[in-house]
Amino acid sequence: MALVLLSACGRGDAGRAPRETGGGPASASNAARPAYGGRLVEATIGEPSNLIPPLATDSSSHEISSLIYVAPLKYDKNINLVPDAAKSFEILEDGRLLRFTLRNDIRWTDGVPLTARDVEFTYKLMVDPSTPTAYAEDYLAVKSFRLVDDYTFEVRYDTPFARALVTWASAILPRHLLEGQDLLKTPLARQPVGAGPYMLKEWTAGNRLVLVANPDYFEGRAYIDEVVMRIIPDQTTQFMELKSGNLDLMGLTPQQYLYQTGEDGWAAQYRKFQYLASGYAFLGYNMRSPLFSDVRVRRAILHAIDKDEIVRGVLAGLGVAACGPYKPGAWAFNGRIPANEFDPEKARRLFAEAGWTRQGPDGMLTNAQGQPFAFTILTNQGNSQRIKAAIIIQSRLKDMGVIVRIRTVEWAAFIKEFVDKGRFDAVLLSWNILEDPDLYDVWHSSKAVPGGLNFTGFKNAELDDLLERGRRMLDQKRRKPLYDRLQEILHEEQPYCFLYVPMALPMVHERVMGIEPAPAGIKHNSIRWWISRQGQAPELKEQ
Repeated sequence: MALVLLSACGRGDAGRAPRETGGGPASASNAARPAYGGRLVEATIGEPSNLIPPLATDSSSHEISSLIYVAPLKYDKNINLVPDAAKSFEILEDGRLLRFTLRNDIRWTDGVPLTARDVEFTYKLMVDPSTPTAYAEDYLAVKSFRLVDDYTFEVRYDTPFARALVTWASAILPRHLLEGQDLLKTPLARQPVGAGPYMLKEWTAGNRLVLVANPDYFEGRAYIDEVVMRIIPDQTTQFMELKSGNLDLMGLTPQQYLYQTGEDGWAAQYRKFQYLASGYAFLGYNMRSPLFSDVRVRRAILHAIDKDEIVRGVLAGLGVAACGPYKPGAWAFNGRIPANEFDPEKARRLFAEAGWTRQGPDGMLTNAQGQPFAFTILTNQGNSQRIKAAIIIQSRLKDMGVIVRIRTVEWAAFIKEFVDKGRFDAVLLSWNILEDPDLYDVWHSSKAVPGGLNFTGFKNAELDDLLERGRRMLDQKRRKPLYDRLQEILHEEQPYCFLYVPMALPMVHERVMGIEPAPAGIKHNSIRWWISRQGQAPELKEQ
């Protein structure tokens, strides 16, 4: 996806080419002839917040939206930007001018043609200060937007902009339905009209969303008739549903992957995949809190946490310790920053330097006023990895004399009521990792506002300058030193304690055919998956 997204489940679906690690009949069955019909049932931990993409920052919303809407461009299986709704595009004047020509055979699902006027409307909506979106910045970089005709538009920039093409891989919104509406109140947030491969048929709050194939989709009707997203806010419950045959697809936990799906029965009915996810988990501090205003405290916590212990204990070794916001091996990754700096003595020394010393029979850290060092780690319900990681962190900090409480909240409320409003001490969360290293929306000081993606409130003038300069460069060699320094600042200042990059571990039922593992993961061609005729269930039962 073109957007930075908070993940409810902590496992991305993009990375190096996935390795298939299990599968019996399904591996051979992909040679069968595609068939229309059937139903794919998968689980999501988090219920979507809404289905108007610019308003949502959570992965659950965007996963559904990606099946409903189209964009001028999209990523292919090799993570290259290619035409989607666009028939063609041109990069002119050394990247300062982009010209897009849309296809003329795309219709919204209510029958109205999709045109460049819809793209213009989306652009104007994104740059409107009254639009409550965290993703305006890419559109604000545009100097001018010009309609050439009903199916052609041009976008001009003052200077080359690194994310120019990425900007136009975001969803197009329907002008004829949204124009003049209050986006916070429009019924389209729950009853969207798109032009993508699927249409929303049903949304039962707290239960499921049902999507049906769009018969007029311009790339050809999807093979699978229905995609059902069941809202199951617990990974253990999801696994029981998978085992009972009520799910076709889920992302396994490492323990499920290694120890609970190795029997012959599983291998005969399911295929397993493994690849480094495009996402990382982090412990983020509220920089507005007096507890975390001293960088020595944040560094002390870094040295008190054994990230390798978390990788072993939480991921069963299926992942790597994280040291920053980029994926290990990516061109922007700074390999000079150590991933794990577990050093309890250094942690104690830094706490003491910051004025926190162990006192009393219980040995708790207190300051000169006798206030104990105590805080709450907030994370979302149902994510066993994050909860286990929080417990390990709690234990390690207890050794330091720090009192850590753990609280879990349902996903939608977690984002809306706590993260967006800055109502937390510390959060344990995940971000997806984008192909382009520009992280302006997450780290620039201007985004440290209610509802902004810089919800920790971290502000650093040098970092702002690096972000502003880096996004204005196209040359990778010139950008590399800037993003190396960006990672150094984040490491020095520790607004996040970067924890781990997990392995993505999807498991798919053998009746689902057409899967083609690629660098973009396994879902890049999901509209060309199909269900074997003998595996097509006659009806959808209430769960």
